[in-house]
Amino acid sequence: MKTSLFIAWRYLFSKKGHHAINIVSGISAAAVAVIAAAMICVLSVMNGFGALVEQMFSAFDPDYKVVATSGQPFSTTDPEIQQLLQDPSIELVSEVVERQALIQYRDHQLPAILMGVDTTFAHLTQIDSIITNGKFLTYDGAFERIVFGRGLASTLGVRAQFIDPIRLYAPKLSQRSNLTGVAGPTANVVSGLTGVAGLMNTSTAFISGEFAVNQSVYDDKLAIVSLPLARRLFDLDSTTVTSLYLKCKPIDSKLRNSKTTLNSTLSTLNYKILNRYEQQSDFFRVLKVEKLLTAILLVFILLIAGLNMISSLAMLILDKQQDTETLRHLGADEKQLRRIFLYEGYLINGLGALIGIVIGLALCLAQQHWGLLKLGTGTEYIISAYPVVVQPLDILFVLLTVIALGWLTSHIPTKKL
Repeated sequence: MKTSLFIAWRYLFSKKGHHAINIVSGISAAAVAVIAAAMICVLSVMNGFGALVEQMFSAFDPDYKVVATSGQPFSTTDPEIQQLLQDPSIELVSEVVERQALIQYRDHQLPAILMGVDTTFAHLTQIDSIITNGKFLTYDGAFERIVFGRGLASTLGVRAQFIDPIRLYAPKLSQRSNLTGVAGPTANVVSGLTGVAGLMNTSTAFISGEFAVNQSVYDDKLAIVSLPLARRLFDLDSTTVTSLYLKCKPIDSKLRNSKTTLNSTLSTLNYKILNRYEQQSDFFRVLKVEKLLTAILLVFILLIAGLNMISSLAMLILDKQQDTETLRHLGADEKQLRRIFLYEGYLINGLGALIGIVIGLALCLAQQHWGLLKLGTGTEYIISAYPVVVQPLDILFVLLTVIALGWLTSHIPTKKL
């Protein structure tokens, strides 16, 4: 084995009988290096976008969210909930009521998600960091206040400095219905309040600020009010919520088994606890699928580059026929001769992979520090340069993929030796 590896190493750098073989071998190693570097860079950029989105959601989403399995409101006096709230790993709890309502400003009417929060919400999330206009305030001691998503505020035509009240409408409990159809002709009935006074709960609030998560699911559809206002509007008592937001203590929030510990407290299937990824499961699932498809595409490109490796080894085998005959006379068997060219393929792939990974990591490091590749110069971008996050598993994936390619492309030409 050592002799075969030594000869393969000599063949890797020695001058071949035909100069074209050196060129093809160099092209093979270069192709592997370029694609390996591309895989590192592309996967790291996708990780960067995923981390960016996670950071944006983390400013609004809690560590954990408790909801009823049925999707309906539930009472905080439930024994299961009371037992859960006694968990020592929980630092803060915020009660939340989230339902659909109709929002009216002057002649503009829109269905939206109205979210009622208590005073703990601002301490449990990082809502203050995403306020783009005005401030986060749901009650000022005299008047009810409302905080709009930036897109929703723009559609309604309101700003934090406006003093005209915002009118809120929700069906009474006995007349509960889906308001998605209210945005049409029925919405015009609301403006006059004729015939709907007995069917709708109404309230008013004054806009205090606008927030931007830079995700349409929040910015274009959500408005935040005080918890008492939401309960009055939706006919809910003082103990009813649609979800509970939990913040774990810093030492516990980093533990992988925090969710498992909390789940073990709930003895039945009436409730479920969602972490940040599960709260946005659809979005993160799309990111994973995109990354998977990108990785598969790059692997196919790498397989095409492997054709160069097959031709390079085939040409080398033909060029070294006299050497193989000499080695046979010296006592080398077919297995040892095959190993020489197998190791030659492994070395070309390994050298290309090593160079490619080093180049890829260097480019990612440069992008992290200097932002060489810009997204654009306009204000429509959240960040100015492509985000990059290098994950060890991606490096391992690239390395194993190249090793598998080296094994495959090395065995094909040596079978006919």
